[in-house]
Amino acid sequence: MKNARRTLVFLSFGIVGASCASEAPSVIQSPKTPSVIRGVMPLQDQSNLAARLLAAHNRERAAVGVPLLRWDPALAASAASYGPALAAMGRLEHSPRAGRPSESENLWMGSRRAYTPEQMVGTWAAEKAYFRPGIFPNVSTTGNWPDVSHYTQMIWRSTTALGCAVHAAANMDYLICRYAPKGNRDGQRVP
Repeated sequence: MKNARRTLVFLSFGIVGASCASEAPSVIQSPKTPSVIRGVMPLQDQSNLAARLLAAHNRERAAVGVPLLRWDPALAASAASYGPALAAMGRLEHSPRAGRPSESENLWMGSRRAYTPEQMVGTWAAEKAYFRPGIFPNVSTTGNWPDVSHYTQMIWRSTTALGCAVHAAANMDYLICRYAPKGNRDGQRVP
C-alpha cells in the first residue's frame, strides 16, 4: 500500500451576489495540493472531528484578524444530509441554493482514509497564496476569483457559524462545510 494513489478533488465555491449566474458544477483537481501525504491516520479513527475542523478554520481567521467562528450543529446536520447525494454522483456539485438560502458551502473530496481533517481544510487554506485583500471578487492575484473562493469563505468577516460533515463512501471521503451568514458577496471587502 505504500505506493497507493491518493486522489484529491475540490469544487470552486461560487460567487454569491448579483453577478452570479450559478455555482458551476465543475470539478477542479488542484496542482497546488500535495499528491502524497505520509503517516495519515484513518479518518474514522480520529476523535473530535468537529473540534478539529473548527480549529482549522479559526486558525486562518485568527491569522487575518477576523472574529472566530462557532460550531453550529444545525449547519453540520445540513451538511451531513448532502453527503449521500455527493457519493451517489461520485463528483462534487454544490447543493441547490434553494435548500440553503442563508448558507454558503465549501466542498472537498479525496481518497478514503487518506487525509486528516486538517489536510482537507488545508487545501482550501492553501488558496491564500493567491489571495490579495480587496473588494470581492477582485481578490485573486491570478485574476480568477475561484482560485481563492474557498479561502475567502473561510475568512469572510461577517460569517459567524460553521457546520461540517465528512461522508465516507466506498473509495472517497467527502467534506461538506456550511457557513452562515453566507460570504463571498460581490462588492464587499475581504477579509
